[in-house]
Amino acid sequence: MDITYSETIPDLDTYFELRKSVEWNNFCPEQAEKAINSSAYFVLAKDEERPVAMARAVGDGMYYTIVDVVVRPEYQGNKIGSTVINRLVERIQKDAPKGARISVQLLAAKGKEEFYVKQGFKVCPHEYCGPALRKVIYT
Repeated sequence: MDITYSETIPDLDTYFELRKSVEWNNFCPEQAEKAINSSAYFVLAKDEERPVAMARAVGDGMYYTIVDVVVRPEYQGNKIGSTVINRLVERIQKDAPKGARISVQLLAAKGKEEFYVKQGFKVCPHEYCGPALRKVIYT
């Protein structure tokens, strides 16, 4: 296994293929293309030429949300997921101005919370925030 990491935004087929590898539904192509190209940060992991993991962050400089954290099942357990998360967080921190305070959050898939706790995230609610809320809109 020769894993390399880059900040390259993948093409739509690669994005869809990685989401499908973990049995996630895909969004419509126009919506997905706009979303991935609007990412603040993107980390793509490859084993030689094969895309095996990704994660991206969307945000405005003060608040970021990490989304689309995917590691192909056959590559899980090899620290690839923690590496893509840590690279995103490090890049966000590196680009922040001196004295900045940044909030980075994410929604974990059910049962995956402990993975993110190991990466330094806190489960909400806790002393700094209330519960995470979500609204999904279908058109």
